[in-house]
Amino acid sequence: MDKGSFKWTTQKLAAECESAGYSGILVPYKCDLTSEEEILSMFSAIKTLHQGVDVCINNAGLAHPEPLLSGRTEFWRNMIDVNVIAMSICTREAYQSMKERNVDDGHIININSNFCCRRSDATSSPLFCYFSMSGHRVVPNSATHFYAATKYAVTALTEGLRQELRESKTRIRATSVSPGLVETEFAFRLHNNDPEKAAATYESLKCLKAEDLANAVVYILSTPSHVQIGDLQIRPTEQQS
Repeated sequence: MDKGSFKWTTQKLAAECESAGYSGILVPYKCDLTSEEEILSMFSAIKTLHQGVDVCINNAGLAHPEPLLSGRTEFWRNMIDVNVIAMSICTREAYQSMKERNVDDGHIININSNFCCRRSDATSSPLFCYFSMSGHRVVPNSATHFYAATKYAVTALTEGLRQELRESKTRIRATSVSPGLVETEFAFRLHNNDPEKAAATYESLKCLKAEDLANAVVYILSTPSHVQIGDLQIRPTEQQS
């Protein structure tokens, strides 16, 4: 997303939230997650303007259809940088922000992935593979294998984070949310040269909506402090796997 599109989209979303009467204020901040310097600058701005972070939701992620035997290194690196390194930096900085202010009931939520493949019908029609739930399985589709590795990393890092938080004697919690197919712009960015293929991804079944994931996050945050949700998997009812 270019700078102009980002500014228009976030301003529009902020206006929609305000007109809907939601509590709180949406404050957009543009940050290149492949740059540690920009990430640190963002957290510095948050500290200056809002004292710090109490809840961190690591939602950014991307995929490139780059197989292990023929994929381009630059795209592998881009997936690692955004899906793994940026998430880890944001997690570290959020925790340090909480620790500095003696916040002992914070929460770090990582939006993971899951994966499903299905045909549009029982015939020999094309197989649609969705980059969803990839943090829990590796399917026989070469375009997804490297992406799946980054999401397996999210699964491991979330559990590792939970263990380190326990070792630190804090009540800050860590949760991974693993959604199935969600109707977003993800497929259109993945298949940016084939919008019909992208559209077909979301037409093959009744997908989850962004609101469904938001409701799941609200549920996680609403649980009492003695409840630790490690991994929440959520699928469309029609998703087969």
